[in-house]
Amino acid sequence: MNDSARLFVALWPPIEVREALRAWRDSCAWPLGAGFSFVARQKRLQIDNNDFYNDLPFYNRRLRRLVAIELKLGEFKAADKDQMELYLRWLAKYEQAPGEAPPLGIILCTGKNREQIELLELDQSGIHVAEYLTGLPSRQLLEQKLHEAVALSKARLENHPSPDRLDPTASEVK
Repeated sequence: MNDSARLFVALWPPIEVREALRAWRDSCAWPLGAGFSFVARQKRLQIDNNDFYNDLPFYNRRLRRLVAIELKLGEFKAADKDQMELYLRWLAKYEQAPGEAPPLGIILCTGKNREQIELLELDQSGIHVAEYLTGLPSRQLLEQKLHEAVALSKARLENHPSPDRLDPTASEVK
């Protein structure tokens, strides 16, 4: 999931965001892409007689790795990295099968500070941070993001065309 990935959650009070995201996931509308399989809801991790719960663990067949997604009701905090690192290390020790890549972590929150993320070296830890919005963005911002997504998709198709695609102009958006 890249920096421009955003999840639009509109008109819910922050306390209901977590349940709304879970309901959306359960309705198969989760836009993670091909190859993702849902593992559990609130995966229980026991460490030294303490219980921890990962919100949304997935497995990606193409990447051959577990993906731990953590939903935060506020902005990203440095402590979120520590929590995710704990989850990823537990998954690597107890759930990762031989031949699989190390687990990957995604923290979904309402905001992030790029410098803080850079200083924490999250990419080196296999942790990524993505934002969701708690209100509807302006029409102008939605149009801009839509155009960016279309351009990105076109570029990806041009760089990695599908082998079964007969007409290279068939995917053009006008």
